[in-house]
Amino acid sequence: MASGMDKIKGFLYGIITSATFGLIPLFVLPVMAKGLGYESISFYRFLLASIVMAILIKIRQQDIKINRKDIPALCLLGLFYFISATFLFWGYSFMAAGIATTLHFTYPVFVTLLMLLFFREKASPITLFAIFLAICGVARLSISEGDNQITLAGIFLVLISAIGYALYIVTVNKSGIRQLPGWKITFYVFIINTFLFMFKAMVGSGIQPIPDIPGSINLLLLAVIPTVVSNITLIKAVQAIGGTLTSVLGATEPVTAVLVGVLIFHEPFTLDIGLGIFLIIVAVSMIILSKVIYKTLRRIRNKIVSRAI
Repeated sequence: MASGMDKIKGFLYGIITSATFGLIPLFVLPVMAKGLGYESISFYRFLLASIVMAILIKIRQQDIKINRKDIPALCLLGLFYFISATFLFWGYSFMAAGIATTLHFTYPVFVTLLMLLFFREKASPITLFAIFLAICGVARLSISEGDNQITLAGIFLVLISAIGYALYIVTVNKSGIRQLPGWKITFYVFIINTFLFMFKAMVGSGIQPIPDIPGSINLLLLAVIPTVVSNITLIKAVQAIGGTLTSVLGATEPVTAVLVGVLIFHEPFTLDIGLGIFLIIVAVSMIILSKVIYKTLRRIRNKIVSRAI
C-alpha cells in the first residue's frame, strides 16, 4: 500500500512524464525539416537513449542482470511501445495530426477498461469524469476548424496506437516486473525498440545518416528528455499511483506540445487552446485532489441529510 508521500511523488512523476514527453516536437520537427524520416529518427532516438542509460548505469555501478522469468514481460513492453509509436505515425498519413492526437489520448479510457475487465479494478466517478474532461480538453487543443479529414483507416490505426500505449501501462502496473527498478525496465525497453526500429528502417529505405551537428544535438536531446526522463518517471508513477491515474495525468502532454508551438514556433494562441488547457488543468487537479473532493462531498451530503432529518 503506497504511503501519502509515495502518492505525492507518483503524481509528480506523472506530471514530469507528460511534460517531458510533450517536448518531442521541439526536437523532432527541426530534424524532420532536414529530411530525416520517422523510422531513422526513432532508431537514433532509442539507440542514443540506450547509450545514455548504459553510461548512467555504469557510473552508478548498477547491476543490469534480470531473471529469465522477466524476459517475456520486458519483450511485451518493448513490443507494445513499438506498436504505439508506429501506428500513431501511420495514422498521421490518413488524418490531420490534431485529430490523431485526440484519438491517441483515448488511451486512459482503454487503461481503465483493461483494469476493469481483467483485474476488476473499478474507476471512481471522479476519475471517469476527469478522463472525460481531459479528452474534451485535448480535443480543444488538437482539433482546429481545418482539421476535419477523418478516415476509417486512420481511426483504426490511431486507436491501435492508443491500445498499445494502454497495454504498455497496464503491463508495467500488473506484471511481475513492477517490482524491478524503473531504470532497469526502461533500459531493456529501449534496447528492444532500438532493434525493432532498426529492422523496420532496414526493411524500408534504410537508416538515413544524421544530417549535421545541430541534428545530432536535437537527436541527443530527444533521447534524453522525452525518452530517458519521461519513461523512467512514467514507470515510477505507475508503480506509485497505478496505471489509471498515471494515464489521466498524461493529459498534460499536449499542453506542453501546444506551449512549445506557441512559444518556440510562434503558433497562434486561440480561445480553443485556452479552453483546452483549462479543461486539462481541471481534470488533473481533480485526480490529485480526489480525496479532498470526496471528503468535501461527503461532508455536504451529511449536512443535507442531518437537516432533512
